[in-house]
Amino acid sequence: MSQSPSEVQPHPVLAAMSAVGAALSGVAEVDPMYMSPDQKAAALLGLSTLVDRVEELRMRVLAGAEDVAAQQGTRDAAAWLAQRGRRDPGECRRQLRLARALAERSATAAALREGGVSLAQAEVVVRALDALPDEVDAGVCSAAEERLLEEAGRFGPRALRVMGRRIVDVVAPEVSEGLEARLLEQEEARAARRTSLTTRRNGDGTTDLHVRVADLVADRLLTYLDAFTAPRRSPAGSADDRRPHDRRLGEAFAAFLEAVDPTRLPLHGGDATTVLVTVDLDVLRGGLGTGLVGDAPVSAGQVRRLACTAGIVPVVLGGAAQVLDLGRRRRLFSPSQRKALAVRQPTCRAEGCDIPAAWCEAHHAGDPWSHGGRTDLTDGALLCSFHHHRAHDPHYRTARLADGGVRFHRRT
Repeated sequence: MSQSPSEVQPHPVLAAMSAVGAALSGVAEVDPMYMSPDQKAAALLGLSTLVDRVEELRMRVLAGAEDVAAQQGTRDAAAWLAQRGRRDPGECRRQLRLARALAERSATAAALREGGVSLAQAEVVVRALDALPDEVDAGVCSAAEERLLEEAGRFGPRALRVMGRRIVDVVAPEVSEGLEARLLEQEEARAARRTSLTTRRNGDGTTDLHVRVADLVADRLLTYLDAFTAPRRSPAGSADDRRPHDRRLGEAFAAFLEAVDPTRLPLHGGDATTVLVTVDLDVLRGGLGTGLVGDAPVSAGQVRRLACTAGIVPVVLGGAAQVLDLGRRRRLFSPSQRKALAVRQPTCRAEGCDIPAAWCEAHHAGDPWSHGGRTDLTDGALLCSFHHHRAHDPHYRTARLADGGVRFHRRT
């Protein structure tokens, strides 16, 4: 019995998939280390384009795979792919939405298929076009798509996203009058509805914060955090230079909260919002133990650091938990003293650190206040947040240098 052509030759998509798989198997043991820089550059750009072209093919198949879902009894092709491919359901749904959008945007799909745009750029284009209101006619939409694809040859996804919000101004200024204002109003109202902040205690001393806010709010927060992270360079050669950016942002967020002036916050219970650190006198003097910030336990070193941070009130307990001291302000350096210290110490006093005084915290560099130290300019030293943590870390010892600087040594 003779076979039909369809039985002899596989479908072109399956044939292409087989060829790509075979080609990848052929280089599975090849070490790119021995490629020249020019060859590596060509490979990086070429492979990135190939990945996007393969993704476009996968999107085409995904958009037309509803019969697979129907055959298997799943809700849609995304649900089937997540189940059978052991993939994230949310990501599969996002991919299905993009696949359906590309099916409606033939010019963008063609550019992606031919390697003219990346998958990320194509997603920006279709989202920008989908965001256009119904009053924008098909001719303007086509012109907007053509212009965005042209700009994709020069700009990455982020810049392209900004252009997408103003594309009607470029291709049809006579239509855009009043349109941008309406779109912005809709966007701001949508952002307000979706604004939220949730917390989840992990049980390991950390809490996850999930915040969704308007772009302007996020930009404002990042601007504040940049003020803490940008100048924070560890001393040359320090291993802490390798801290990842997300950790640096997290530490900057903590430092930002400590720097907030409580007197400028709304009144809470008849008084400005205040953080109370409860600690036994023996712990404050350098003994072992823990303290409390609110009802959360913290280490002795953290307590001693917080006890000399402006705006945080230490509650010192003696025997039988008797309150001995409730934030005696003479424990803290006054604003005038800080200004005087900044004149004398333009940067962090830790050896080799160049963090400016404006980002530093006043520290009792002589005898600790709890051991009879004086809150005066002679004993005062400005330390950046990183080195202030070091000063109260029991794993490190400090030494005063002849010039008044501070040197840290890890205890062995």
